[in-house]
Amino acid sequence: MRTYPFVLTMILFTLLLSCGNDDNYTPMSETDDDPMMTDDDGGATDMGVTIDLTAVPFNTLSEYGFFEGNLANLAPNEGVLEYSLINKLFSDYSIKKRFVWMPEGVSATYDADDKLLVFPVGTILIKNFFYDNALPSNSRRILETRLLINTTDGWEFADYIWNEAQTEATYNLDGSNVDVMWELNGETRSVNYRIPNVTECQTCHKTGDTSIPIGPKPQNLNRDFTYTDGTTSNQLDKWIEEGYLQSAPANINTLIDWEDTSAPLKDRVRNYFEVNCAHCHIDDGHCSYRPIRLDYTSSLLDENIGVCVEPDEDLGNGLTHIIRPGNIQRSTLYFRLNTTAEEARMPLLGRTLIHEEAVTLLEEFINELDIECE
Repeated sequence: MRTYPFVLTMILFTLLLSCGNDDNYTPMSETDDDPMMTDDDGGATDMGVTIDLTAVPFNTLSEYGFFEGNLANLAPNEGVLEYSLINKLFSDYSIKKRFVWMPEGVSATYDADDKLLVFPVGTILIKNFFYDNALPSNSRRILETRLLINTTDGWEFADYIWNEAQTEATYNLDGSNVDVMWELNGETRSVNYRIPNVTECQTCHKTGDTSIPIGPKPQNLNRDFTYTDGTTSNQLDKWIEEGYLQSAPANINTLIDWEDTSAPLKDRVRNYFEVNCAHCHIDDGHCSYRPIRLDYTSSLLDENIGVCVEPDEDLGNGLTHIIRPGNIQRSTLYFRLNTTAEEARMPLLGRTLIHEEAVTLLEEFINELDIECE
């Protein structure tokens, strides 16, 4: 039996009812079709990250959409990958959270174990600096978020300074100082933390006249990391899985953690130098005129780290060699690491406090050396 007239009648009746019910109509809000909506906490919702490189640097950190929810939680959005280094640059005991983002369809390539990954145009390296247990609230205080943006003209610096409310960070490359007090191992510490200006950024992040990142080399990335979803994976494998790295060798000469007390002293010292000193003390680095080379490969030779090498600058104080075996009081390198005097400290930038654990390591290494200088 044919029922089409009845069905058509019911459809028409339903349409008339829906069209006549205008009082219950709710218009679409302006944010409903916005690809970067915000939630109740003022953070971006998880809609991924899309960045127009011709428009950066943005005025505020939140405009990038790197983090979802409350900005201060630093919860990575889709496509923003957290990573950690085996050895990290000392920055007055501040803590760092690092992330990388790349546009869709591009990936980094492997060059060598001890060379920076070759990052594609569009890559953004994200580094957040903060103190836990900051006083008076005894809570986390984020001071700055530094971006390295790989543009068609090379790496560009952008620094974002966080407000007191920890709700936003604003672009500023003028440089400034922030007084911070915090609890560290049950002790109250204080620092006049330095936020660098663009010239200071360029001083360390360069080889010759070319700006570069510091740290993300395969030898310093080849470690396991536990991600926000609770999974643990080798970082290089994870980068390959996410499409951020094309490939990597099965066997990579990997750095050790310089704080690993079970490792030989010289290996620990070399690993510390690699991340804290080598960006300046290499060929074409800011301090290439100095008679030492402190990258991990070069530092295998004692003379390259200054053992029995006379300093090129006389600092007085009976300092006869860059490293005088068995005698820290005559070792220029020990003196430079163990002072806060701006005219003598090493490194000149990036620290105002003495890295006590590193000084102790260097002292043990120098005292253990059993070499006679001519």
